Amino acid sequence: MAVNRHNNQNNNTIILAGATGALGGKIARSLLKRGANVRAIVRPGSNRKKVEGLQELGISIVEADYNSHASLTRACTGGDCVVSALSGLREVIVEVQTALLEAAIAAGVPRFIPSDYAIDFTKIPFGTNRNLDLRKEFKERLDQAPVKATSVLNGMFTDLLTGDAPVVLFPLQRIMYWGNAEQPMDFTTMDNTAEYTAAAALDPSTPRFLHIAGDVQSARGLKLAAGTATRKKFELLRIGGLGTLRSMINLTRFVYPGNGEVFPPWQGMQYLHNMLSGLPKLQPLDNDRYPCIRWTSVQEVLSRR
Repeated sequence: MAVNRHNNQNNNTIILAGATGALGGKIARSLLKRGANVRAIVRPGSNRKKVEGLQELGISIVEADYNSHASLTRACTGGDCVVSALSGLREVIVEVQTALLEAAIAAGVPRFIPSDYAIDFTKIPFGTNRNLDLRKEFKERLDQAPVKATSVLNGMFTDLLTGDAPVVLFPLQRIMYWGNAEQPMDFTTMDNTAEYTAAAALDPSTPRFLHIAGDVQSARGLKLAAGTATRKKFELLRIGGLGTLRSMINLTRFVYPGNGEVFPPWQGMQYLHNMLSGLPKLQPLDNDRYPCIRWTSVQEVLSRR
């Protein structure tokens, strides 16, 4: 059901953590377009050019030490919603976000949007995806906190299909997959995710979870989308079943642990395994909640490559 949330938005102050990152910067811009007052929390020593770029857009900057509860609480004071777009491993997703959450509560901020932006991690078993396990851990803390929380779940960022995700093999004109070629998967661009998150931040009636997908495609659907986008003939390339992919993940993780990296090669493989299993499929979708958003298809993204 569509929701109209345009009244009195100019009075809303949104506290944004992670604004110097790719997604955070897009959320900041989307909030400004909707007339919000945006206050970005940055750490001491943050990239000066990025901070100045935010200031030039009209975003107020507050420097805060995430190890200082008092500093963070001051940064959150007067906010209507705290939005996190932080990225990292346990230190960030669990510990830093917990510090941000506690500061938001102390400052009396009524709403909190965590840095989830993923497939439905609540449906997948613990131990199948390291990065999503961290979100599950933080969710336990967030659900016990005296604040209204909303997670935006968007599947995979469609943008990754043109580079980092080992699915669309442009030079070989193949769509690589494991398991079932008909398994539906959720894809949303970073821009659409940012637009939707901004709308949700300004909407006081959001539920605990919002599910969005700019496009839903199977491996077979990706084949058709890639072929139309490039005007070349793509074929499916099935490597094996999901058990084969799990073995490949374990081998890759053994050879190249990358424990200190946020996205080592095996992390993307874990994500793909989850999606191809069908367990974290987002349903029902809440795409029509904010009707002003124009959703970008997989084919559009692939045609830009």
